[in-house]
Amino acid sequence: MEPLKSNESNNSLEMKNARLNNGESPLRPSAAFVGASWMTLIIGMTSYCIGLYNSAMAYNEKGYYFTILLFGLFSVISVQKSVRDRLEGIPVTDLYYSISWFSTIASIVLLIIGLWNADLLLSEKGFFGMSFVLGLFSALAVQKNTRDLKQFESTNV
Repeated sequence: MEPLKSNESNNSLEMKNARLNNGESPLRPSAAFVGASWMTLIIGMTSYCIGLYNSAMAYNEKGYYFTILLFGLFSVISVQKSVRDRLEGIPVTDLYYSISWFSTIASIVLLIIGLWNADLLLSEKGFFGMSFVLGLFSALAVQKNTRDLKQFESTNV
C-alpha cells in the first residue's frame, strides 16, 4: 500500500487528470442541475422523515429507519467520492473502496428487510422505499455537483 499524497499534490494531480480526461478544463454544472439536485435531496429526506413522524410505528422502529436513511446517505456519498478519486488517479485504498460499496448495499438491503417485515400498508412501504431511493440518488448528484464546482473553481482561479 502506498502512502497518500499531500493535499497540495492531490489538488495539482486532480487538475491535471481533469484536463487529460476532458481535453480541456472541467465544465461547470448548470445552476438548474445543482438546484434540482439539492431540491430532490431535501424533498427525499423531508418526505421520508415526515412519513416516519406520521407513521404508527414504535420509536425503536422509527429510529431504525432514520438510522438507515443516515447510513445510506453517508455511504452513497462515500462511494461517489471513492469512485471519482480512482477515476482521477487519486489513491484510494481497496479496503475503503470495498467498505463504501458494502455499506451502500447493506443500507439498501437493511431497508428492504425492514420494510418486508414491517406491519405497514403496501403503499406505505412503497413510499418509504421511493423516498429513500430519491434521497440516495440525489445525495450522489449533490456530491458530484459539489466536487465539479470545486474542481471548476480551482482550475479557473
